Amino acid sequence: MTVAKRYRLDRFLSIATNTPRRSIRRILAQKRVTVDGEIADDIRQQVDQFSLVTLDGIALQHRSRRYILLHKPVGVVSATKDDIHRTVIDVLRDSGLPDSELNDLHIAGRLDLNSSGLLLLTNDSDWSAALMAPDKKVAKVYEVTLENPISDDCITAFEQGIYFPYENITTKPAVLERLTPNTARVTLVEGKYHQIKRMFGRFRNPVLKLHRVAIGDIRLDASLESGQFLSLSAKEITPNL
Repeated sequence: MTVAKRYRLDRFLSIATNTPRRSIRRILAQKRVTVDGEIADDIRQQVDQFSLVTLDGIALQHRSRRYILLHKPVGVVSATKDDIHRTVIDVLRDSGLPDSELNDLHIAGRLDLNSSGLLLLTNDSDWSAALMAPDKKVAKVYEVTLENPISDDCITAFEQGIYFPYENITTKPAVLERLTPNTARVTLVEGKYHQIKRMFGRFRNPVLKLHRVAIGDIRLDASLESGQFLSLSAKEITPNL
């Protein structure tokens, strides 16, 4: 059994063992239950989907947090299921991850079909929500190739924010670093729909390639080829929040 949110320990045990809640007090008093390796005797103790709960030494729930960094290829959709296109889950499956480790993953910060680069997947919804929360202002860094040279006016507009009348919003200040006349590094702290393409579109400069290289402190390893993935530890993902 896994739980999708926090439960009181007595409720969790009642559901997991099909035992009336009035009987749970006696089980706890007999010190037969542990939570994350510690004997648990308080019915009010909170457990969540990643708590290791045992009864008489048998695990009722043992689910680990998983954080995966994928180098997403162009032409793959940032979705777990799609009837038309190959998905990032298909890529991970082809790379050797078993279905047992794929079924509960979701995406933290999508990339569109024709974009590539760093994509994060996890089963930790609290972490992914915090990572994408606007108030956290976690930076996302992209390498962009344009059809035309990048103007100074464009750099200034990115820094000041660009108004999108359809949504009646102004983008937050973004850093546009010109690397060559037609390539740039863009750093955003938000993620509006097709934001970078639309911002350059204001200057009638089509984006030819869009490649994400970093989210916060997590960077795409240059040695990680398109379609390959790495498993990240909690220590590697914590500094972002």
